[in-house]
Amino acid sequence: MTKAAPICVPEAQTGEEWWRGAAIYQIYPRSFADSNGDGIGDLPGITAHLDYVAGLGVDAIWISPFFTSPMADYGYDVADYRDVDPTFGTLADFDALIARAHALGLKVTIDLVFAHTSDRHAWFVESRSGRDSARSDWYVWVDPRPDGTPPNNWQSVFGGPAWTWDARRRQYYYHQFLKEQPQLNVHLPAVQDALLDVTRFWLDRGVDGFRFDALNHAMFDPALTDNPPATDNRPRTRPYDYQIKTYSQNHPDVTGFVERIRRVCDDYGAIFTVAEVGGDDAMPLMKAYTAGDHRLSSAYGFDFLYAPALDADLVAGVLRDWPDLPDRDGRHEGWPSWAFENHDAPRCLSRWVDDTARVPFARMVMALLVALRGNVFLYQGQELALLQDDIPFHLLKDPEAIANWPLTLSRDGVRTPMPWDSTARNGGFTCGVPWLPLSPGNIARAVSAQQGDPASPLAHTRAMLALRRAHCALRLGGVEALRVDGDVLSFTRRAGSEAIHCAFNIGSASHAHFAPAGAVLLTLNGADPGHLPPWGVLFVQVA
Repeated sequence: MTKAAPICVPEAQTGEEWWRGAAIYQIYPRSFADSNGDGIGDLPGITAHLDYVAGLGVDAIWISPFFTSPMADYGYDVADYRDVDPTFGTLADFDALIARAHALGLKVTIDLVFAHTSDRHAWFVESRSGRDSARSDWYVWVDPRPDGTPPNNWQSVFGGPAWTWDARRRQYYYHQFLKEQPQLNVHLPAVQDALLDVTRFWLDRGVDGFRFDALNHAMFDPALTDNPPATDNRPRTRPYDYQIKTYSQNHPDVTGFVERIRRVCDDYGAIFTVAEVGGDDAMPLMKAYTAGDHRLSSAYGFDFLYAPALDADLVAGVLRDWPDLPDRDGRHEGWPSWAFENHDAPRCLSRWVDDTARVPFARMVMALLVALRGNVFLYQGQELALLQDDIPFHLLKDPEAIANWPLTLSRDGVRTPMPWDSTARNGGFTCGVPWLPLSPGNIARAVSAQQGDPASPLAHTRAMLALRRAHCALRLGGVEALRVDGDVLSFTRRAGSEAIHCAFNIGSASHAHFAPAGAVLLTLNGADPGHLPPWGVLFVQVA
């Protein structure tokens, strides 16, 4: 049950902060919609389905990389920041996408990958050509040790040393990911200048914001100090996991670059900027990158993305980490962004619940997402309650999954194509051969199968987004009265004179829960003001 309310139009939305509290829909272009039958999604395919996205009730889209790339890491190895890869279309196609999105009231944010490029980028080609080249120091080149080995013990995320020998310069170059993704020397002002020019290029084309990929990887300890070994007892599948990344990433000078990015974006007005910050100690960096009004708008947290289970303590910890309170200088802490799944992290319903409780659990999880303080990101297909696909080894495309098989999260399983039509070949994604296979189970969950069903996950997602959009307390409010009682999580969201008590049973047993008096806005899975059944949800508007 939901109760309608007037649309929340905070004062900030009429000015420069349209993004605060926004719901943003992530599109992985390779898997969203194929317009030309080559089996790979593209920009015209996105444009053709923007009416559907706008109909969800989101405020903006985030498009994963579509730039010119040899696709060693499927677009995160950029060979030209200022052009569209022919696989996805043309710059004219992007301009048409922007125009259509804006006509539908959708803002457009894109990924910018500033920690590294492709080894086929013109900058790297010139840099590796010789030690006296104009861009010789735009990447991280280091002489070998006297015995010919790499300069330190740093390991790459995808496995093996983070150093590759290059005979042209008789030096090693640094790469935190694939060897085809050489590390930019972002410490160098000239490199920062070039990246800021890239930012201006896309701002001039009308984009409304950026997600900065792996931003805490952009700088490193120039002394190349060895990383210390990890000392916890977690299971490890990659050499990368055996180290504490004290020196290979998270350098404090990144904040200076962040401030330069913010100044450029401020020149263009209402621009949303969000940093992807991963790693074992991400919270201080997230807050540093978003502190005050001279850094980024938000930071994208990983607390939920790789969590093997969802429980009340996890959610409460996240909310406590971002209180709506002023810091020592009287300024409020930065604004967080949250996602339960994305193109790198497995589908949350496959991680958090089994088949027996999937339907009520999915309803509860979507209500929880829209109740969190901060921005919320939905990954394509999440609104359909899609599950993680099992991709056999011989069909894997993800280089990380191939390298670490079978002890891997397999990013391919969450990147399978979007199912549009349950009665069409390949779920209506393409008339060709899809680059990754679609499972029969997810095809059965296609948009066409849910579109007219008021009890479907799609209808529920639309209702939850509408509820968030209608209430300033949910979209913009702070968090009060946060409490955990076993599996029951409760808190109050408050903005101005509006307060909403939110209660969630994140468990399979019934619990008593005595909600404060007020108008009931939402009940799910049989909840009422005194009782929360398994996966029950209750929202009450209180004085």
